[in-house]
Amino acid sequence: MSIFANKDTKLVVQGITGRDGSFHTKQMIEYGTQVVAGVTPGKGGQMFEGTVPIFDTVEEAVKATGANTSIIYVPPAFAADAMFEAADAGIEFIVCITEGVPTLDMTRVRPFIIEKGARLLGPNCPGLISAGQAKVGIIPGNITIPGPVGLVSRSGTLTYEVVHKLKLAGIGTTTCVGIGGDPINGTSFIDCLAAFEADPETKAIVMIGEIGGTDEQDAARFVKEKLSKPVVGFIAGQTAPPGRRMGHAGAIISGSSGTAEEKIQAFEENGISVAKRPLDVVGLIQEALGKAS
Repeated sequence: MSIFANKDTKLVVQGITGRDGSFHTKQMIEYGTQVVAGVTPGKGGQMFEGTVPIFDTVEEAVKATGANTSIIYVPPAFAADAMFEAADAGIEFIVCITEGVPTLDMTRVRPFIIEKGARLLGPNCPGLISAGQAKVGIIPGNITIPGPVGLVSRSGTLTYEVVHKLKLAGIGTTTCVGIGGDPINGTSFIDCLAAFEADPETKAIVMIGEIGGTDEQDAARFVKEKLSKPVVGFIAGQTAPPGRRMGHAGAIISGSSGTAEEKIQAFEENGISVAKRPLDVVGLIQEALGKAS
């Protein structure tokens, strides 16, 4: 099985005619995702690659195709409006790839989406891939195979590295989710952990965190209190100096809070096996799957 996206996902691409939108739409279609519509204002009535109808609004796309999921490839200045539009049109799951969305915009977008009963993944994230079922985002389709491991990560590149290493070891995944590293995002570690716990095909979980904030510490406590499945963790940014942002907008150590050491300690205290290097995740997952079987 999988979480958040599967063979039944009907995807609308907001910004389908842009450079990034068109490139990744082709990749998603090739993977087998049901891309049922695209949206670019002013280009309604046209077709993308001769097969995907383009609409002027998400509302029109939903009414015509029954789309239930949206992915957003639009510039930062328009990303908030795109998320508002998707939620208002009744989209259940919204994935925002866009990097650089102002934090102030997200303080308005997040509560609106929650009020509408929708789920947001991102912004500033690589999306997700349910192996062999659906790819919604920019995670390469050739780096994973179907299997028993769920993965959730704040880091896109580390997601790719770990998933690929697992594949080389013959270990596949149910769903790989990149939640993004911005200070305000729509889906948390805890949201994904709870979904993986409820998924009968996920037997073990990989959680990749990074410096900044306390999301990893909160998730670690959740693992101890609520999860029955083994979790393997890795924390990026172990050599980062305080006060300097490393990659993501949220990846910054403020005072003594959000350090890699603090997060690793929280993982270990709550029963999460911690990898010293991304490569070490493979061995720890093999051990976890052995105990789970």
